[in-house]
Amino acid sequence: MMGLTKLVLYLTMCGIYALSKPTEKKERTFHDKELSDKVHDDTESFDYDHDAFLGAEQAKTFDQLTPEESKERLGMIVDKIDDDKDGFVTEAELKAWIKRAQKRYIFENVGRQWPDFDSNQDGLVSWEEYRNVTYGYYMEDGDTDDSYNYKQMMARDERRFKTADQNDDLFATKEEFTAFLHPEEYDHMKDIVVLETMEDIDKNGDGFIDLEEYIGDMYTADSDGHEPEWVKTEREQFTEFRDRNKDGKMDKEETKDWILPADYDHAEAEARHLVYESDENKDGKLSKEEIVKKYDLFVGSQATDFGEALVRHDEF
Repeated sequence: MMGLTKLVLYLTMCGIYALSKPTEKKERTFHDKELSDKVHDDTESFDYDHDAFLGAEQAKTFDQLTPEESKERLGMIVDKIDDDKDGFVTEAELKAWIKRAQKRYIFENVGRQWPDFDSNQDGLVSWEEYRNVTYGYYMEDGDTDDSYNYKQMMARDERRFKTADQNDDLFATKEEFTAFLHPEEYDHMKDIVVLETMEDIDKNGDGFIDLEEYIGDMYTADSDGHEPEWVKTEREQFTEFRDRNKDGKMDKEETKDWILPADYDHAEAEARHLVYESDENKDGKLSKEEIVKKYDLFVGSQATDFGEALVRHDEF
């Protein structure tokens, strides 16, 4: 338990206080990730769609199944996607499923950590359980050289925990605990991501990020004072684009636009594409029959490996 405590605290401190190497840029911006590293070209293969719909690792398992087995498992997945159980899959439901599939590695990571924090095994992680596991060693040790940092970090964690805890009972479900550990993945946590980022960078405590604080967060000057070209570019970015109201500093909204930009929504685009390709009666939603009929677009099978699915797709 002691090793886990020190590891969690070490990783937290690294995330908050780590300094960049002199010529290495620290990346603060969270971009919407591509759904697959494969090319999206349905005239060649549906591999991109499979990765997007299932997640890359899960998609591989379908390639070992017969077409009949793939259809059967796809039908079971459709039942899960249909949130309101009306017998149809909407574009919104499909988008939500794709986003969840892309986060599977996050849920698996949280699942591995879960037993360490759910001390009483009641299926919830309380703030007290998290605090004791993460900070118990320092709390027992009393005032130490690290006491200020740990108290500051504990208060910050408690604020984030309470934001993730949507029913305000100080107990986190697995979904709430995932939002606590990975706030950048959840819309209701974005304000806390912005606030924590501003606290990290705002060295003079005025509630804003000025140019020098902005540059100082991502770059530590060389002893000879020479700045890499990218630092000069970042100065221009701050002046021309980040500081929209031209007051010489970034406020909360300007910081949010910087670190959480309104990127192209890959999941939404893929959901629209899958509906368009599968919606035979053009009613704007998909029945299970429509999805299973075009199963090769959604999932792989042994047939996909031999190109049979592409032939069938052309026939449709």
